[in-house]
Amino acid sequence: MVLSVNISKLVLKNPVMTASGTFGYAEEFSGFIDISKLGAIVCKGISLKPMEGNPPPRIYETPCGMLNSIGLQNIGIDNFLNEKLSKLKKYSTKFIVNILGNTIDEYVELAKRLEDSGVDGIELNVSCPNVKKGGLLFGSDKKILSRLIQSVRRVVKNAILITKLPPDIFHIKDLAKIAEDYGSDAVTLVNTVPAMAIDIWTRRPQLSNIIGGLSGPAIKPIAVKIVWDVSKVVKIPIIGVGGILNYKDAVEYLLAGATAIQVGTANFLNPGVTIEVIEGIKTYMRENRVKDVKDLIGAVQCKVDK
Repeated sequence: MVLSVNISKLVLKNPVMTASGTFGYAEEFSGFIDISKLGAIVCKGISLKPMEGNPPPRIYETPCGMLNSIGLQNIGIDNFLNEKLSKLKKYSTKFIVNILGNTIDEYVELAKRLEDSGVDGIELNVSCPNVKKGGLLFGSDKKILSRLIQSVRRVVKNAILITKLPPDIFHIKDLAKIAEDYGSDAVTLVNTVPAMAIDIWTRRPQLSNIIGGLSGPAIKPIAVKIVWDVSKVVKIPIIGVGGILNYKDAVEYLLAGATAIQVGTANFLNPGVTIEVIEGIKTYMRENRVKDVKDLIGAVQCKVDK
């Protein structure tokens, strides 16, 4: 069986990746799994300066999901390059760094430094507020999104460039097409869904930041539909993410049109889940006589009545 997939020029040994923010900097999981067996690692989001994140409570469990408002806590680019990069390079798998900024210039500087350091890929988190536009999210404005991707693309030559889009169900096709047209090698679909929970006894929000990002099985049907929608308008690879707990979920994304998938919230429930997903995909392929995992990509059979 052939499990390898291509994300532009990057060849992954299998389609299973980790989702940013749920796998730390990889070493945190080294005692649980053989990290080198993964298709790729996507590191926790990195900013120019270290960020402390939001005060607690910043995680809240919901039915079939999890709300988080970590606040993009991270060690900053200097500490990442000095303390984490060499440890990532020891694993025989690809590694991609998620980046975030408050201005286009910040994204460009981060991308340039990571490009120079030899990372395999850079994933743009465009669900961040643009301080020069009054806090408007980069991924919610088509003109700003196009400028961001185009600007970062100019300094990223060797690493692949991925854009992680928000779950904007009304404009997602347009946003994905912009990502493709302005230089993104792939898109990750989707980031967490903005959501809220309230304690009815205290009448206060469950999170200190009031609003958080909903992840987990609750958002999977939404994300699968988005992957399917976008697969019909772009030619670049799609990386599906949202609510993957097992190989069945992963295969569902592949059938919808994803070339690879990212496992996120499930890492909190089961630190060995990524390896279980890989083995499950192998079993599924064997039982269904699928020789190459690429034959599953976009293979959903949708009968449309005329």
